Amino acid sequence: MGKIVVVAEKPSVGRDIARVIGCRTSGDGCLIGERYIVTWAIGHLVTLAEPDEMDPQYKKWSFATLPILPQEIPLKVISATRSQFSKIKKLMNDRETDSLICATDAGREGELIFRYIYEKAGCRKPFDRLWISSMTDEAIREGFQAIRPGGDYDGLYESARCRSRADWLVGMNASRAFTLKYNTLLSVGRVQTPTLAILVKRKKEIEEFRPEGYCTLTADFGDYRGILFSDKLDPDTHLKTRQDAEAAAAEVMGREGRVTQAETVRKHELPPQLYDLTSLQRDANRLLGFTADKTLKTAQSLYETHKALTYPRTDSRYLPPDMIPRVVQTMKLLPEAYQSFVPGALPGGKLPVTRRTIDASKVTDHHAILPTAKKADMSRFTEDERKLYDLVARRMLAAFHPACDYDATRIVTAVGDRTFRTNGRVVVNNGWHDVPPMEKPPKPKKTSSPEEEEQGQLPALQAGERRTVRDTVIREDQTKPPAPHTDASLLAAMETAGKDLDDEELVRQMKGSGIGTPATRAAIIERLLKVGYAARRGKTLNATEKGVMLIDVMPQEIASPEMTGRWELALHEITDGKQDPERFMDGIRKMSSFLVDYARDRAKPLNFPEDVRRGRGKGKKSVPSAVLEGTVCPLCGKGKVRETALAFGCTESGCKCTIWKDCLQRGGGPALTTKIMTLLLEKKQLKGSTGILMIREGEILFYPNGSETPSVSRSLIYEKKTGRG
Repeated sequence: MGKIVVVAEKPSVGRDIARVIGCRTSGDGCLIGERYIVTWAIGHLVTLAEPDEMDPQYKKWSFATLPILPQEIPLKVISATRSQFSKIKKLMNDRETDSLICATDAGREGELIFRYIYEKAGCRKPFDRLWISSMTDEAIREGFQAIRPGGDYDGLYESARCRSRADWLVGMNASRAFTLKYNTLLSVGRVQTPTLAILVKRKKEIEEFRPEGYCTLTADFGDYRGILFSDKLDPDTHLKTRQDAEAAAAEVMGREGRVTQAETVRKHELPPQLYDLTSLQRDANRLLGFTADKTLKTAQSLYETHKALTYPRTDSRYLPPDMIPRVVQTMKLLPEAYQSFVPGALPGGKLPVTRRTIDASKVTDHHAILPTAKKADMSRFTEDERKLYDLVARRMLAAFHPACDYDATRIVTAVGDRTFRTNGRVVVNNGWHDVPPMEKPPKPKKTSSPEEEEQGQLPALQAGERRTVRDTVIREDQTKPPAPHTDASLLAAMETAGKDLDDEELVRQMKGSGIGTPATRAAIIERLLKVGYAARRGKTLNATEKGVMLIDVMPQEIASPEMTGRWELALHEITDGKQDPERFMDGIRKMSSFLVDYARDRAKPLNFPEDVRRGRGKGKKSVPSAVLEGTVCPLCGKGKVRETALAFGCTESGCKCTIWKDCLQRGGGPALTTKIMTLLLEKKQLKGSTGILMIREGEILFYPNGSETPSVSRSLIYEKKTGRG
């Protein structure tokens, strides 16, 4: 009887699988047992070839060779991991190997990793698919008992292959075309560009926002308060001027009001849903300050290394019915810190089942993220792992608690022609709020929104009762601009193709037509930061000047989040066998041709900031410039200050301000870093351990400690002819 070769995605996963199925003998890049041989990739071992590897004519970037539209894009072995590929290829094609098992991650990219290796190795042997949602020993054993034919996942592979080729065609053609057009290295992508467009749109909304002042008027009726509102279908509490507010206050002060409406309604606040990856990333950003990438890596570690979480790269917030006994078991095995919450989630020892949590029709490749049915030793977790595990454990418990019941009271009081609104809320049953988050959420900023008018217990009033206005309070405020995006809000916008949706049901309906997938969105954000199109400041994500300029020259067809959302929906339909892959690829080829034509003939002229090249000869690296947010050019006072690899300059066209980073070092001054320059531009003078740094009247100066004269001063203007001043 021949061997079955099991191919895992990573060495650590391969070793776990090998231990469970009894492969204990070490081989060359594998572990060997009586029936199975377990080997592993190291992520992607095979990828699509570069254009110049297909044809030398593509080595030189030129419009003459664009668009590049091969019917088939050949595969190549990634040189850094060629040795491991050779070992897998040898095992796959060995005479003693009867069949294979694909045990890469159970998702689109995992499928692609195995299939590309299989194709490049020239293997034709039959293979099956291991599909598991956690890395516990029990889950691995169950997975091998429920092994499925590899052909069952052909749709998933076609979707992955289309995604890979589409990104290649759009990226290669658009990046070359726009780089040639603007003579600066520009990275354009099917997914990253519309994501950038979301950031640029928000940046422009903030910059173009003009605040408007308003006032609100609150009346004190003795045992309750009310806010003046317009008593329309869409009630407004804003008064345009203080004079309006003062006039209204004078009109009602001391007068008797009559209650025209007083009603109390029992309401129910449903428990939160279980986590998918995107909702987990959003909460981890909001509550813990984690970036999307950090959340994914931490969750992956809890899944792979500690076997404490189920598969994290899921887009479902539901469980199939057969998971009910497993959830009960999981709750009982949670660490002691959570056991006080378990009875509320298991009333009478049974799991409450609703379609909000248990719904097989809404489970995609994987169910929602849960702790595993394994006693977790949290002392072995890192601090970040502990915090993330805590979020998931508490969410599972809260999701199965009852709703929070409360009485909502609404009172309307008329004082002459003026009407005042009062809202009250009294909790009757705390329900799922009995599972508080360990990490306290950030306090919301105070606003005058109606939600913040809510009071607690209100007097039992009836229509017709009367109260006198004892006092009035006028509050002045301004309308606020939209908040800059954070990882949490950007992920939400990506999930719904740019639409700002808070409604969970609308978000669910948009599933499948978002930008990217839960597994790739973190990498997209990190890519934007890496290429200099976005910058992170604290929790916020902002488009840089270069990012704004790129979107300004992009056609709507590639910058539109909705267009990319439709592509992603098409990829889901390819997985389900509802769309022809070639039809999708024809559309991508037409888009690639359109982008080349647009860049060459229709893109508007624009001067991108130059990329400074540092180093000589081999290893020469292009470094994109970045604008120092919140700065003003010290020379012209109009532009912002832009940093390149060697200097700081002005974003304003025609301004010659240039400050070399090493211009003060010969006189004993410091090298000018981003932090030093930002502070210096803000304060105009800095005192450090070696002396005083100053910007004054078109010069930058350095005074050593104890000296009243500068040891070095440099003009802020540097002509190219004279080099450094």
